[in-house]
Amino acid sequence: MTHEQILEILNFRHACKEFDSSKKISDSDFEIILKGGQLSPSSMGIEPWKFLVIQNESLREELATVSWGGKKQIPSCSHLVILLSRMPKELKHDSSYIHHLLTDVKQMPQEAIENFKGVIKMIEDTRFQNNEQALLNYSCLQTYIAAANMMTVSAMQQIDSCAMGGYDQEAVEEILIKHNLLNKDEFYLTLMIAFGYRINEPTPKTRQSLNDLVVWVK
Repeated sequence: MTHEQILEILNFRHACKEFDSSKKISDSDFEIILKGGQLSPSSMGIEPWKFLVIQNESLREELATVSWGGKKQIPSCSHLVILLSRMPKELKHDSSYIHHLLTDVKQMPQEAIENFKGVIKMIEDTRFQNNEQALLNYSCLQTYIAAANMMTVSAMQQIDSCAMGGYDQEAVEEILIKHNLLNKDEFYLTLMIAFGYRINEPTPKTRQSLNDLVVWVK
């Protein structure tokens, strides 16, 4: 892939405000978008995310009524993804989730598991000083990495996207709980992303220059 092709992909991506509801993303193309989230990097490899793919139309309509930042995107998009982040207690060194991740997913030997948990405990005590809000912020930041990767992979396939944070947090949570899609003891509602195909052409991107953003330290 050339530099020009990379820039073309990055410039293609924009916050699409309305999608062509007659155009649907194929299953294979959308699976690659989800793979972009699955294979994203996370601190310590803790993968603190979960992706809800909301295709039920009545549920989407319900969500749109409490999502002022997605009133056009949610009904018109091909696929709607809600990204959840694991709650602080889920990410602590002695949690069942961390034990499952190290034992069943990463299949570490017992000594390595104990060492890894020790490192997590040190981070809890030093960097985060066992502050629950700091741990939650940490979890959400990892999920935003997955979100960015999913939108970039989408753009690589000429598929549009829009990240949405403009919603009534409590109301959306209540809707998800009602539909048995959210356990607030385990997960926190972090972000929504709509995917589909644009109905209108976007305005050209405007960005600060690299000279204003980058400081070289040699």
